[in-house]
Amino acid sequence: MKTQPLLTPYHKNISLPNRVVMAPMTRSRADNTEKVATDDLQGLYYEQRASAGLIITEGSQVSKEAVGYINTPGIHSKAQVEGWKKVTQRVHDKDGTIFIQLWHVGRISHPDFHDGDLPVSASAINPNAESYTPNGFKDTVTPKAMTIADIKRTVEDFKNAAANAVEAGFDGIELHSSNGYLFHQFFNNCSNTRTDDYGGSIENKTRFFFEVLDAMKTVIPQEKIGVRFNPSLHGLFGMTVDEDTIPTFEYIIKKLNAYNLAYVHLSEPFTDVTDVPFAVTDIAKHFRPLYNGTLMINGDFDRDKGNMILEAGDADLVAYGKPFISNPDLVARFEQDLELADWDKDTFYTPEKKGYTDYPFASE
Repeated sequence: MKTQPLLTPYHKNISLPNRVVMAPMTRSRADNTEKVATDDLQGLYYEQRASAGLIITEGSQVSKEAVGYINTPGIHSKAQVEGWKKVTQRVHDKDGTIFIQLWHVGRISHPDFHDGDLPVSASAINPNAESYTPNGFKDTVTPKAMTIADIKRTVEDFKNAAANAVEAGFDGIELHSSNGYLFHQFFNNCSNTRTDDYGGSIENKTRFFFEVLDAMKTVIPQEKIGVRFNPSLHGLFGMTVDEDTIPTFEYIIKKLNAYNLAYVHLSEPFTDVTDVPFAVTDIAKHFRPLYNGTLMINGDFDRDKGNMILEAGDADLVAYGKPFISNPDLVARFEQDLELADWDKDTFYTPEKKGYTDYPFASE
């Protein structure tokens, strides 16, 4: 019987035993004062899923300013680094590979997280979204436009977080430049109306992202860095696609050919954009010809669709989100063609182990 493409090894900068990637997913389990990933929760959770070709952790904030959701673990303090060390050790003990996603939510936050101060963004434009605060969901506010000093400080925050990730034992990092968060806010006209070196032209709108990437590669090898984008995100997280949106991402992807990254991680549209002017409906197929490196795709794939997109050559790796929540042994289930367990959406963001580390393996 022919081996499924998903189950074949992959070797190009990143060396993986299979092509089934665990996508980054916010789970809000760092319910402690220091926002530390703990051995008994995050450690067990990721260890259970170590058979994935690659695990990408939930977004981990690079500073106190970067946070925008409750109980998300950070990577900017000594205590957080020590917590993550226990997680990476557990994954490595199971021969797994784990990257950490570095995160700054920008304006998708709330003053409740910042002692009453405004969150920051490219420009002072309210995304008119919701932030999941310690006091429940609240409407977002108009953020503070970042000064040049703010931008330079944030570049250092990402550089320090990357160095912390190395110290914590991660095999690499993913720069979260997607889903309406800080870098995405600089990329898109709906959130960036700046007139300085960080606004206006495509080169200017992407400058911050490349400054961070260049800073990080001084503390971690390029081949251990992945980046994530959601080019056709529309109508969510305050993002709107216009005539400059796709050309901006095309510019970024082409420029990344000059780097030697672990991968570029793209998301298919979160919503139906068939009738949205200027949007691309088939992200992998559109961007595959533009990028020479490893391309990872994400977007409600099942086993058959994942195998098909690899077979077609439109991607090299496929990232799975919710199926990994309820199927810690997802790779084995794909291999044996077993039925997948359903996830409980009511426990996606709740504290403790229920709906987190208590999903059984098929063998159980």
